[in-house]
Amino acid sequence: MCRTVERNGYRFDLGGHRFFTRFDEVEALWHDLLGDDLLRRDRQSRILYDGSFYSYPLELSDVVVGLGPLESARCLASYARARSRPRGQETSFEEWVRNRFGDRLFEIFFQTYTEKVWGMPCSEIGAEWAAQRIKKMELSTAVRDALVRAVRRPSAAGAPAATSLVGWFWYPRLGPGMLFEALARRAEERGAVVATQHEVVGLTHSGGQVRTVTTRGPDGVETEDRVEHVISSIPLPILVQLMSPAPPQEVLDAARALRFRHLRTVNLVLDRPHLFSDQWVYVHDPDLTVGRVQNFGSWSPWMLADPGTSCVGLEYFCSTGDDIWSASESEMVVRATHELKRAGLADGAKVLDGSSIRVPRAYPVYDQHHGPRVERIKDWLGGFSNLQPIGRYGMFKYNNSDHSVLTALLAVENLYGADHDVWAVNTDTAYHEVRPGRSEG
Repeated sequence: MCRTVERNGYRFDLGGHRFFTRFDEVEALWHDLLGDDLLRRDRQSRILYDGSFYSYPLELSDVVVGLGPLESARCLASYARARSRPRGQETSFEEWVRNRFGDRLFEIFFQTYTEKVWGMPCSEIGAEWAAQRIKKMELSTAVRDALVRAVRRPSAAGAPAATSLVGWFWYPRLGPGMLFEALARRAEERGAVVATQHEVVGLTHSGGQVRTVTTRGPDGVETEDRVEHVISSIPLPILVQLMSPAPPQEVLDAARALRFRHLRTVNLVLDRPHLFSDQWVYVHDPDLTVGRVQNFGSWSPWMLADPGTSCVGLEYFCSTGDDIWSASESEMVVRATHELKRAGLADGAKVLDGSSIRVPRAYPVYDQHHGPRVERIKDWLGGFSNLQPIGRYGMFKYNNSDHSVLTALLAVENLYGADHDVWAVNTDTAYHEVRPGRSEG
């Protein structure tokens, strides 16, 4: 997901990737690899709902002003009821959000978008994901802020976007792929062999160690190599099914029950600059299938081949076999062009070029049963002394990119005698955008 695609001089991410971290060693690596090509950017992101824009992460004071007095009163009353009488065991995303924001805010600002992403009811999504991704708010603070801001309600597309608790981030000048290209060059300079376009098709093991890895190159030729150690970012359920001898049946069953959600991006070049100021906009309109719109010129002006144009990426969440995953590129370009206009984000601009990319297994699905399944697989893989899964895919964790980088750093240190528990990365339920003890200046 972290590659950057280039087409006719324009650059597109496969989903937007902020470079923000609580881990000093990860940030040091980013700066070491990119130097002055790592840009500091002010964060701008909003939610689009019913023709109006709201700050993201959600600020209840913004909601009070934006929804108008009647709907705001309903939301605040619902919020107060939820805070005074919480319900359920908070095992699901829906229970967690309803208890903290109330029924009305859940239905307006959380339900539609979340169900677009995951393709299933919020009642079936685990609460763990919510705790890490949603900023908590207090009613008293929200009302106080709303009174201060009520006299200066923002307009829609032209309004300045609100900044989050973390109001800035780092971003590579030519997109996130720039970082990994630099990393590959550094590795090759130090003698490593980087073999891209190769698929791992099998691993053999005996005596508690992985012995060989078989890969298939772009020419279709398979090669089996003996290995001393394996650091794997292969999707966890696929890794298990590649092992020979095969794992116990209960481990295979757990692997086959884990699900990923796919991503389909549609990248459009338009003949007008500065369509909107945000880096990305979340689309909560249930009548639109697009989930999020990236504005790549707002990430970095060097993403544009022509500063008199804009390039945007519309993100569609999908599953194997559904109409979005199966649609042709031209069909998706037509859909995205239409939905960008309906969302009010095209500003009358004409589409000059369009393309689409499928990103399989973009998001590990945190349903209410995934935890025990992952634990069963993890326990079995723990029997191998020279195998370490890392990253979002490899660990079936909804990691941010910095979490994934950290798991890699720790895995490498383990090769040299450290005893890190790589699985402990990103196990807390703290909101990911808080940097304890660090200045946000």
